[in-house]
Amino acid sequence: MIAIDLGSNTIRLIHFECSTQTILFEESIIVKSADGIAINGNISSSALTRVIEAIKLFQSKIDFHKESVVAVTTQALREAKNSKDVLVAIKRATGVAFQVISGDEEARLTLKAVDFRLNQLGFRKGFMLVDIGGGSTEIILSDGNDFLAKSFPVGIVTLSQKYTSQEAMETYLDDYKNNFIDFIHSAKEKLGCIEFFVATAGTPTTLANMKLGRSAAEYNAQDVNGVSITLDEALLQLEKLLRMDQAQKIRAVGVGREDIITAGVLILKQLYEAGGFSECIVIDDGLREGVALEACEEKL
Repeated sequence: MIAIDLGSNTIRLIHFECSTQTILFEESIIVKSADGIAINGNISSSALTRVIEAIKLFQSKIDFHKESVVAVTTQALREAKNSKDVLVAIKRATGVAFQVISGDEEARLTLKAVDFRLNQLGFRKGFMLVDIGGGSTEIILSDGNDFLAKSFPVGIVTLSQKYTSQEAMETYLDDYKNNFIDFIHSAKEKLGCIEFFVATAGTPTTLANMKLGRSAAEYNAQDVNGVSITLDEALLQLEKLLRMDQAQKIRAVGVGREDIITAGVLILKQLYEAGGFSECIVIDDGLREGVALEACEEKL
């Protein structure tokens, strides 16, 4: 089966074999779906074109007609004033029908994927999970039996478009931090023991890859899964990135990420501090894997 996650920054596809729970093919493409929302509330025509071209590229590599396809989309399409027109245009051009899911559903499916991977890696229960997206950030606390989640309308694309300097982003996030703290503290009181911090999505996986000394072209999800990053290491990687010239930045983090990674690290910094953690475990798996796992379960 094929699962697609159209996020506010990246479109991610996975071709998944349900019977063996193995990945046959996976690919991510930067499309910046949220481009324009911070300016006029609409997804731009150029962003729509990038999404359609990315899906057509996927279709050139996998026969969509031979597989069931489940496609979901998140904050950018939840928020955009022209979301209905955009979804109609995507379906007309590619045949792929996307379902706009809620922040709660996004959190639940992301947790399903991350929990699956953590179990494979042998990690214990009781963790805080954050998913830093292009248009929103999800915080999920799980005690192994129950979970509490909340979606916050701050993401790497919208933040970097709204504030052009690092100082301005830091000022905004310093003020916003109490929103994170209030939810985390109330969730901890209800769930009890939360022992460690897990982070998924492009910012933490990019930082983990940099920590391993790899270029963006050398990225391997299996190597990144389980890598531990301290807050000091995250800030050090950002400092290194900011000192690079443009060509070095693209080599380190990939085309389309070099201008938004600062926003991602600054959001991550606030989440370390809001949760009272000094390090996090990085997991590559996210919404698309959760969609695939759920669709496979429904087949059984």
